Amino acid sequence: MPKIDAGTLTEHRSQVRAKLFSALSRLMHERGFESITMANIAQEAEVGRTAVYNHFADKEMLLLAFVNHETQQYMVQLKNALEGITDPVEKLRVYVRKQAALSSVFHMPPGASYHSILSRDALRRMGEHARVVSEVLQSIIEDGVASGAFPPQDMPSVIKLIHACLNGQRFPDEGEELARAADAAELFILRALGASTEK
Repeated sequence: MPKIDAGTLTEHRSQVRAKLFSALSRLMHERGFESITMANIAQEAEVGRTAVYNHFADKEMLLLAFVNHETQQYMVQLKNALEGITDPVEKLRVYVRKQAALSSVFHMPPGASYHSILSRDALRRMGEHARVVSEVLQSIIEDGVASGAFPPQDMPSVIKLIHACLNGQRFPDEGEELARAADAAELFILRALGASTEK
């Protein structure tokens, strides 16, 4: 039986998972996913190596759980930010800024592309998380087209192009530089969709 520092076993498991997620995130951005081991993750998280395997069979499963956790947290923040906004253009502005802020802290780590190091099943499951976010963008654009705020769009292509714009660069971490970069991305995307850029 592992030593439990929290009040309950459930709280303990949640704390260990949080430590493992933080350790994985730090190590990925220092070394790249392909170069780290479960032993590295355990050491970084300051937990026993057995504890890691009690939660995840391998680092691919840990990565998938981490991405799922981050996606859930982000979707809560995004939906809260969009709540009460009815104007599709304003919704798109919010979406772009949330994505820019996310990209500044949760960007692709260095190293090989995930397509070359993850199994086909893991890539499929990673894609499912991306689809959840894409569905929000699609809904915003569809509402904009229906209201006349945007002209008709080739939806699959437009969504890919917008995400390529937002995910294809590393946004500054914070402050005026992040705001300036988000302003530029917002203006570019609104113009690309044929929307009014006047606030």
